[in-house]
Amino acid sequence: MRNMTATRPPERETGPALEAEGPVRWQQRKSARTRLAMLEAGIDCLVERGHGGLSASLVAERAGVSRGAMHHHFATRMELVAGLVDHVFHKRLADFLAAYAAALAAHGAGQGEEALVEIGSDLHWKSVETREYAAYVELAVAARTDPELDQLLEPALRRYDALWRQEMIRFHPQWEAHWEAMQLANDFTIAAHLGLLLQRPAFGEERLERVRNLVRAVNRRLHDTPRTRAECPTEEG
Repeated sequence: MRNMTATRPPERETGPALEAEGPVRWQQRKSARTRLAMLEAGIDCLVERGHGGLSASLVAERAGVSRGAMHHHFATRMELVAGLVDHVFHKRLADFLAAYAAALAAHGAGQGEEALVEIGSDLHWKSVETREYAAYVELAVAARTDPELDQLLEPALRRYDALWRQEMIRFHPQWEAHWEAMQLANDFTIAAHLGLLLQRPAFGEERLERVRNLVRAVNRRLHDTPRTRAECPTEEG
């Protein structure tokens, strides 16, 4: 997955001048920014060098911090990896939810299920093309032969899945009554998009887009199934 290069997002503004804050608040902000810089540098290292090429010294160099500062935040390599696992999952979820909320607002309230499917599917594909997802794939592949990493990754995946369900139901409370179909649509999309990402060099863009259209069509069918059942009760009903 080393060939999956994605543009690193620009750093955000830090807000009011730190000099205007109290010493404790200033130190907290400085520590948080330092930790974030390390995690972002860690993502770069994972994407460019893979899990095997990840080291605390390399991350410290990329982040522009001392080894002492690195050790203060992450005393061991596994602590760094654990921090990266959480950072990758939460950043992907936060970015997806922000983009999803913006897309819903742009399209207006009261849109049909078909439009929601299109939005969700397209935004998920965009998230698959990010550097955070490339880092996740590197970790997932490495976990296959690294039991310690696997023990970190599996519970993180389950937490991410639970948080995603919670947020989707917050956006669309009506989905809770038909969650099995919604979850199947999500699981199918995740599996299909990962496969497309891995096969992209062989498939090319035309074949890739055909499969993406199929994913959209299957998801529309899955989203429509609960409504169809409700509108067409069985004879027993």
